[in-house]
Amino acid sequence: MTAPALLRPLLALLFALPALAAAAPPPAQDPVAENMLLLQTASGGWPKHWRGRAVDYGRVFDDTERQALRAPDRPDDATLDNKATTREIAHLAQAWERTGNPAYLNAARRGVEWLLRAQYPNGGWPQYYPDRAFYRHQITFNDDAMVRALHLLQDIAEARGALAALTPEFGVRARQALERGIACILATQVRIDGRPTIWAAQYDEVTLQPAKARAYELPSLAVAESVGVVRLLMRQPAPDAGIVAAVESAAAWLEAHRLPDLALRQVDAPHEETGRDVLVVAQPGASLWARFYDLERQQPLFVNREGERVADFRRMPNERRVGYAWYGTWPEKLLAVELPRWRQAHAAAVAAYRRATDASDPSQVEDR
Repeated sequence: MTAPALLRPLLALLFALPALAAAAPPPAQDPVAENMLLLQTASGGWPKHWRGRAVDYGRVFDDTERQALRAPDRPDDATLDNKATTREIAHLAQAWERTGNPAYLNAARRGVEWLLRAQYPNGGWPQYYPDRAFYRHQITFNDDAMVRALHLLQDIAEARGALAALTPEFGVRARQALERGIACILATQVRIDGRPTIWAAQYDEVTLQPAKARAYELPSLAVAESVGVVRLLMRQPAPDAGIVAAVESAAAWLEAHRLPDLALRQVDAPHEETGRDVLVVAQPGASLWARFYDLERQQPLFVNREGERVADFRRMPNERRVGYAWYGTWPEKLLAVELPRWRQAHAAAVAAYRRATDASDPSQVEDR
């Protein structure tokens, strides 16, 4: 066969390729995932707001909005706040699993790269990256930002669910980032008079000392965030002595600072500026915890919008009483259900902790 004859089948194949490509069905689409592709920032993370409102992935973005989102000078406001970035990575991995659309997996990959890049060498995460304005650069436990990042990385390291698609590429790095994050958590457990307590909502990323965020979020012990931290520590399959000590000492602090026989009641209050009110009322058998406790006396802390401490919750401005969760029951299930199960699952490690603690300072061990 001559050379021209050999070339003819190859040329025919080349001419046929465009037709074959045109005949192939387009990748399946997930409407929410498509919007996530649109909202992903240049750095690889996602914002929590678009044009001053919480991101709504169920809406249709018009042409003007699409142009603005694709503009090269669009501000990069990628964050971990309000579940941003971790939520999108998880959804995109699931959408890829359902549809096989490679764009979704690639966007999830970029999101994981953002997550790994945003972590500080000491293991903490800022609230925003690369934006460092205001308090956004601080290590942030507030609203479980750092805890959600660590849970997602642990899911990747353990090849859980749809995130297993990311394990071959990111599993080792995710495990290393998780280990650094756990080390940061152990290093930031607040000690007062030498005794471990719980965690603050945010920390200076250099000194690892509790830090201020919004005017009414002073450096303090944060109960809601600490419950999330303890749950993450309890998730670890083989907790070492440091993890066991952190869990047990935090649980003891939470139990000691329970406000017994109290409950919250939301009521109509036409005479108040908001028309509503929140009351703390007696209720036998119930429990409450304050959202924040001060770093001196470890007592409930209430702060107005001007950053001024208010001695009595009832003297808080009405808008602040109803507009922020100053009291809650966050540790209830943790202490009553999850902690006993964890202690049973890790009985040997817990027993070793109790022996060591009892030998050094019996007053730190609960009467169990």
